[in-house]
Amino acid sequence: MVLASLLTRTRALALPTQCALCFEWGRDRVCGACRERFIRAIARCRQCALQVPEGTTVCGACVKQPPPFDAALAALDYAHPWDRLIGRFKFHAALDLVAPLATSLLEAWRHSGLPRPELLVPVPLSASRLRERGYNQSWQIARRLARWLGCPADDALLLRIKDTPHQLAFPPDRRAANVQAAFMVEPRRPPGLRAERITVVDDVMTTGATAAEIARVLKQAGAAQVDVWVLARTPAPSE
Repeated sequence: MVLASLLTRTRALALPTQCALCFEWGRDRVCGACRERFIRAIARCRQCALQVPEGTTVCGACVKQPPPFDAALAALDYAHPWDRLIGRFKFHAALDLVAPLATSLLEAWRHSGLPRPELLVPVPLSASRLRERGYNQSWQIARRLARWLGCPADDALLLRIKDTPHQLAFPPDRRAANVQAAFMVEPRRPPGLRAERITVVDDVMTTGATAAEIARVLKQAGAAQVDVWVLARTPAPSE
């Protein structure tokens, strides 16, 4: 496979580095031994990415009330040790972790059965948060995936028009209200979303409120299908 060959050659040319988890020296920022130890192949709901019993494709909650997005893909559980790595990447400018985290999402897609994305769109940050952080972590992942998958990515299609408090500041049942009317499609763009499958990329999904609001906005603009890809899914409390 061309993609696998390219990744192999890239790793072969890389200088030695320390694994971000076990600190052993090697060629990968997250070594193969740690990937094998900490990445579990688990069955997930195809609509919300929560863990489900083996052989189940859609969880009971999504059967009763399907989310506005059509499919969800998560590479990891937001738990030890990935929560620490994602926190460093997201809040402490650890951009050296983009490649290993994006690789985990790419591998999850390869085993998911989902079609190749037509367009990757990151969850946007507000202007003030972007200035504060200096980068959008979701865009860093999306553009890396786009390069590997050979598909377009667009960080200007979706706008965050309301500078909402961070979702962590709210209990789960109030997060949907926090992001309501927070996003819009760039109004100066010519019409072009019709019959398009858009894949929204984010770092973590907890309640799915942000993804749901974005899916509604994109579908109102004419998107035929909206999928959500996240690095990590917060497990349900029972898990």
